[in-house]
Amino acid sequence: MGTGIQTLANGLLNLFLKSNCPLCDRPAGAEWCESCQRQLLRCKLSTPMAFWQGDLPVFVWGTYSGTLKRAIATLKYNNHPQLARPMGQWLAQDWLHSTVATSAQKFTVIPIPLHSSKLQKRGYNQAQLIAQRFCEVTGYQHQPKILERFRETEAQFGLSQSEREQNLANAFVVGKSTQKISSISPVLLVDDIYTTGATIRSAAQTLRNRGIPVYGVVAIASSQQLKQLSKGF
Repeated sequence: MGTGIQTLANGLLNLFLKSNCPLCDRPAGAEWCESCQRQLLRCKLSTPMAFWQGDLPVFVWGTYSGTLKRAIATLKYNNHPQLARPMGQWLAQDWLHSTVATSAQKFTVIPIPLHSSKLQKRGYNQAQLIAQRFCEVTGYQHQPKILERFRETEAQFGLSQSEREQNLANAFVVGKSTQKISSISPVLLVDDIYTTGATIRSAAQTLRNRGIPVYGVVAIASSQQLKQLSKGF
């Protein structure tokens, strides 16, 4: 096949394989179109370490609103696991530019797990996919099996702070296959959204009760509630 014909064939193949943006349905060469990517990048916080303080510091990439809120919902509920990859990369790139990451400290990265019934229904854990890409970029160790969701909980949406805490009591356990707990380096917990922090605190306490040090939390997005929560850290 001549060079020109080969080039034409490759172009037609790329056109045929080109998918539409899951957020706006326009043609997209990557996970989403250029327009939606620009909108997503506008959701990025200028100071992701503003809440890196207290007993359980939080590093957040963006604000949970607008296009970013829609992208996370599309990732979780519309069967678009590929969207976790750029989110994990953005999170990792910002983390690597932070003052915490400039130290020689290496971390063990643990995603917040889904209960097995929800995992089976959805087919994937979005936090684990984000954590996987985060570790590919940072070089940290990804350990998705250390923490397990032992008890299925009701949806947190609409619950008060005390109800959220009660709902998550004893929801997590350290996996039976976890070996040499004492050798685990400090943990970064990874989740897609940080709201009141009830889920994260429950997971962190489960690990700490077993002698596993939890260094902090990294998340793609948080609501404005984080400003109020930071005062109580």
